[in-house]
Amino acid sequence: MAHVLDSAKDCKLLYHGTTQNQGALMVLRSKLSAIAKRLSIPDTRRENMLLVAAELVSNNIKHAAGKGLIQVWLQPGPVLDIFSLDYGPGIPDLAKAEEEGYSSQNTLGKGLGSIRRLSDESHFYTQPQGTTRKWAGTAFLSRFRLGEAYPNVGLFSRSLSDVRYNGDRIYLCEMHERLRWFHLDGLGHGIEAQAATSDLASCLSHFEDLDEALASADAQLESRRGAVAIFGEIEMKKRDVKLLGVGDMHAHLYQDEQLRNIAFAPGILGREHRSPSLFEAPISRKSVIVTATDGIRRNLDTSNFVGLFSQHPQLIAYVLGNIMGRISDDQSLFVTTVR
Repeated sequence: MAHVLDSAKDCKLLYHGTTQNQGALMVLRSKLSAIAKRLSIPDTRRENMLLVAAELVSNNIKHAAGKGLIQVWLQPGPVLDIFSLDYGPGIPDLAKAEEEGYSSQNTLGKGLGSIRRLSDESHFYTQPQGTTRKWAGTAFLSRFRLGEAYPNVGLFSRSLSDVRYNGDRIYLCEMHERLRWFHLDGLGHGIEAQAATSDLASCLSHFEDLDEALASADAQLESRRGAVAIFGEIEMKKRDVKLLGVGDMHAHLYQDEQLRNIAFAPGILGREHRSPSLFEAPISRKSVIVTATDGIRRNLDTSNFVGLFSQHPQLIAYVLGNIMGRISDDQSLFVTTVR
């Protein structure tokens, strides 16, 4: 049976903080040190993480007047991500900014280059001010691999008010040259919403047909609070995507520089619902597929995120999750790219 990843266990926001002043660095360093100790990360790698954290906080303070945030995430692999997002002026020429010695603030200009050297993997995205876009600023992702990272996938799952229990859940597995995922939103919030979406991993691997998988989940949810959900499947050889869903969730296919927005049949699994909606389409290289719960605003417009969909899927997930998320609900995104 294929190994199934579970966002409730494999995708965790370990720290979230704003970067208004240097005090943010003290808190972040303390938190990172505790995380590194708990994960048995060697001292040399811990020092690299702390240096990256210092650069990211410093960038937010100097270039965005402290209007930004830092997050630390544990992702499947396991992988430790340090993510920074600011609401500053952005970087007009990112390639030039990465050159050794370049600085727009009369500093040594080694920040971006040092982030790349100290990280196992790093990704940057920026949108300069002076446009009609809803967001301007810069996002940095510094990744430290503690195991083998899951390829071409990005996860974002955050509970309402960052409490312990999260009703949103993503199950994920690879099997027979197919990528499959099951993205759920349990009704309401808290422990009962999370319980509604638990123990459904077998639906991914026990059924060949998506209709059968969704029917099995529907039956299991009859004795629980209920949920809305999307089953997703990408056939690597056929190069096509299938999305089968019920309820108030949404999906997006970015392909050939065009974005298709996808909605699903109304209803609730485990309760009453119409026949599940099936979306199926061929996909080409560099396509991006996004599924999201209603905790993520559905009015996604690529003109507000120029160039974002050419980035690493995890960076896409972090940017959209933080900017398009609704603070009044659990929030989750699944992003995958076809290379």
